Amino acid sequence: MSVNSFGRLFRFATWGESHGPAIGALVDGCPPGLALAEADIQHWLDARRPGTSALTSARAEPDRVRILSGVYQGRTTGTPISLVIDNVDARPGDYPDGAPDRPGHADAAMRAKYGLRDPRGGGRASARETAARVAAGAVARLVVPEVRIEARAIEIGGSGEETEWPALIAAAREAGSSLGAIVICVADGVPAGWGAPVYARLDAELAGAMMSINAVKGVEIGAGFAAARSRGEDNADPALAGGITGGIATGGPIVMRVAFKPTSSVAALGVAGRHDPCVGIRGAPVVEAMAALVLADHKLLHRAQCGEVGR
Repeated sequence: MSVNSFGRLFRFATWGESHGPAIGALVDGCPPGLALAEADIQHWLDARRPGTSALTSARAEPDRVRILSGVYQGRTTGTPISLVIDNVDARPGDYPDGAPDRPGHADAAMRAKYGLRDPRGGGRASARETAARVAAGAVARLVVPEVRIEARAIEIGGSGEETEWPALIAAAREAGSSLGAIVICVADGVPAGWGAPVYARLDAELAGAMMSINAVKGVEIGAGFAAARSRGEDNADPALAGGITGGIATGGPIVMRVAFKPTSSVAALGVAGRHDPCVGIRGAPVVEAMAALVLADHKLLHRAQCGEVGR
């Protein structure tokens, strides 16, 4: 069974490969009557797209989204919303058939699972797929207008001083290397009651969503690992819970920190192609999108079971 979809009531599936003709998402379960235009999605895609600065990949993708279905006269119809993003700067020739597996990549794992792999930049395992998530996340934001979601890098290459980051990234790129990053995400305005106490815990599903993002290797909610080093009386402050207790939103800000490993595609290991020296920079919009997708799903789940209870 191939798992390419996410969510229960608000669902989406992505498709396409890094150097194929296009990528996209199919969003299902979106309530009808919401105002939606391509510009509402493009704003978020522009925050993620490559080629916008010397600190990101040189791949020049405009990431222009097209809505093919699910919208009539500027309003969602309640039917599946099909979103398409053309790949206009793909270079499949940079990845010849028969090339050896790249260190740190999913090449060997993909072959072990499927018996073959798409060599064109990693295919489905490429971070290019995350553009489709950002597009789907833009639709999810319309479902949760009461929630404000913001993510940003707070550490790059072990440094928490933002003024040092450009020089660190430039030096890593010059050396044919890459850097990791930590991104913080805050979701403010989530009503108390969203989530569930056991198998659909809001913290578990947010963590799972973040771990599904390429290059993410760790997620903390609230105090995170620091809680394991504290005493009970010191950890009782509700602020340290990160907005979730018992798997259910408390009504306070939900705070997450997401750790991105250094980009695996580095010249120092003989890997060719155009790649980000720090994938965490463009990872922040993806973190926001996945948070929106989880919260939209949980809003609808809560409404289905409890109506307006807990709001």
